[in-house]
Amino acid sequence: MKKFSAIVIAAGRGKRMRSKTAKVLHPVAGRPLLWYMVSLAGRVADARVVVVIGHQAERVRAFLEQSKAEFEPLDIVLQPDQLGTGHAVQQARTVLMPNGKAASRHCLILNADTPLLGRATVKRLLARHEKEKAALTILSTDATDPRGYGRVVRDGKGHVVKVVEEPDAGRAERAIREVNVGTYVVETSFLFKALARLRARNVQGEYYLTDIVGLAVAEGRRVAGMKTADASECIGVNTREHLACVEQVMRQRIRTRWLRAGVTMLDPRTTLIDDAVTIGADTVLYPGVTLEGRTKIGAGCVIRSHSRVSNSVVGKSVTIEDSSVVDSAVVEDQATIGPFAHLRPGSRLRKQSKVGNFVELKNTELGAGSKANHLTYLGDTSVGKQVNVGAGTITCNYDGYRKERTMIEDEAFIGSGAQLIAPVRVGKGAVVGAGSTITQDVPADALALSRSPQVTREEWAAKRRADFLEKTPPAPKSTPFSRGRKKGSKEPPSPLAGEGRVRGK
Repeated sequence: MKKFSAIVIAAGRGKRMRSKTAKVLHPVAGRPLLWYMVSLAGRVADARVVVVIGHQAERVRAFLEQSKAEFEPLDIVLQPDQLGTGHAVQQARTVLMPNGKAASRHCLILNADTPLLGRATVKRLLARHEKEKAALTILSTDATDPRGYGRVVRDGKGHVVKVVEEPDAGRAERAIREVNVGTYVVETSFLFKALARLRARNVQGEYYLTDIVGLAVAEGRRVAGMKTADASECIGVNTREHLACVEQVMRQRIRTRWLRAGVTMLDPRTTLIDDAVTIGADTVLYPGVTLEGRTKIGAGCVIRSHSRVSNSVVGKSVTIEDSSVVDSAVVEDQATIGPFAHLRPGSRLRKQSKVGNFVELKNTELGAGSKANHLTYLGDTSVGKQVNVGAGTITCNYDGYRKERTMIEDEAFIGSGAQLIAPVRVGKGAVVGAGSTITQDVPADALALSRSPQVTREEWAAKRRADFLEKTPPAPKSTPFSRGRKKGSKEPPSPLAGEGRVRGK
């Protein structure tokens, strides 16, 4: 028989979140709350992991199914009516007590809303449970503000005798600062026998999982408790305030992890890194950098202030200048981006390529050593090696009904202000003259021009100025800011009259 199975309770409504999104799906550092606890359960349990879902069950199930490869083996059970934590755990019976026999000796129970709980702490809890040969072991902590948490009540010898939920607690019990974290280790066979005896005799009218503590004590079974010194690990997310607090702690942990791994952050407080991000050593992150999703950053990169990289792969020694956005793109070694550049989904920069000021790429590949330095839009475009794309160039990829591709082959030169009307191909080594609108393929090594002929008229500008001056009437002698009254005027003088007056001849 295996030692530990695990149950993750993810069925609650989360009313205090005041959200249309299920509480367990709210993100912390780029991952849903539920992800952290299911991942933790899978790393410490050697038997089945069961997730109990209820509120917004289909959305929660969809997330778990999408992530199932990360969590195998995983079972999902439904709590059709949210009747309390004890009732939720009961739903796992069919998985953990097949044919009435326990699938593991012990069961770890976790709440889905405590994402800061660490593996080391849970491992110590499991070890304490085994060492003390307890029927039930609970995790607790001393809270500065215990409001909203169940209180752990001990006898004169320090033994845990019960857990009282706050709505049912008396004045003396509410003064207790030791709170229940909602993490338990229980003998599997005892757990489901005790759950069958629960009664909803409380203010909430629910079946409390915490009531099994009293049942164990009444049977003379050993109830152990382990208090963790790090109260931040035990924060349960019940409100948006809790969510914000957990977010800050989680992001600080992530920053510390990467600082210790050899990443430089010039201002760690303003650097936001999601949990799934990976970063190579000797990368430098300037203030205000955001790295999101499953982004991978290579070694020796420089990412300057206020740039955001999301779900992208960035190679080694890449420079991303200020205020650039890289979204679902691939950037190979030694490429340069920005400042103020935007790489949209499907873009790929090959080695040593460059995208400069106010350049936008969408579903575009820029070949090795190629450059688009200024004020350019390349959409649905394939650019070969060593191509220069001049300032203001646009690939016109959409005709109002469908999108077409533009092909620019190796060593081509695209002059400034060119418009390439897709579908079109510019051949290897070809030159497109500045200001041209290209609607037909350009052969290799050809020059393509589509400008109107230039007309130059000598002395035209000088004659125009003379004509303008001849036809312009003289300026009026008085203005709204005249110092005095016009002759014969009945209007009072300007308030400024008499002060700083300019004398005439």
